[in-house]
Amino acid sequence: AIPSLSLSSCVLGQYSGDPDSDDPDARLGYLEDPTVPEGSSCPTFAAAVLKINNERWDGVPFMLKCGKALDERKAEVRIQYKDVPGDIFNGGTVRNELVIRVQPDESVYVKVMTKTPGMSFNLQETELDLTYKSRYKDARLPEAYERLILDCFVGSQMHFVRSDELAEAWRIFTPLLHTIEQDKPQPIKYKYGSRGPPEADTMAMQNNFVYTGKYNWTAPVHT
Repeated sequence: AIPSLSLSSCVLGQYSGDPDSDDPDARLGYLEDPTVPEGSSCPTFAAAVLKINNERWDGVPFMLKCGKALDERKAEVRIQYKDVPGDIFNGGTVRNELVIRVQPDESVYVKVMTKTPGMSFNLQETELDLTYKSRYKDARLPEAYERLILDCFVGSQMHFVRSDELAEAWRIFTPLLHTIEQDKPQPIKYKYGSRGPPEADTMAMQNNFVYTGKYNWTAPVHT
């Protein structure tokens, strides 16, 4: 139900150095790495939009984004809910989101708009938070591949991708990979430590995802 991915549904980027940064590594771009071939068009950032052609998921975009030298290092699934019809707050609300953070600071939280206490009618973004390190203080959380290595030892395939799922992934992405390999499109430059190319945010907005940049989740401090 997912069509093969094409270059028109993607944004490819390559980071450049930030000459104003205090970090010596951040001042160097990808092409300034001595191990990288001169003039390489290898992307260091990719964003893509997938669509599922069935009744249940019609009109719901699935956006994938990854890259190097970005402003944050994290792996998460973010579900953004649509605007509520009949806005009584005159556009003062932002969309609620359910976020499943895989790493670092494993957690599940819901970012919601709430009315501040008291007689005022002001709104504030907050979250309903389940951070594992705070809720399960005495639990030992295995590292990223620790559980998978254990599964290999005991012969369990529970946490591994099934062969048919892997075949579908290659069916979706292989045409795009061949296009990139043959045509060698020039990636869009983005600064080291940024969110990536602005074109990626534009593509997300065109697919009805709204990024405000007003709220930053902070992992609770556990003692």
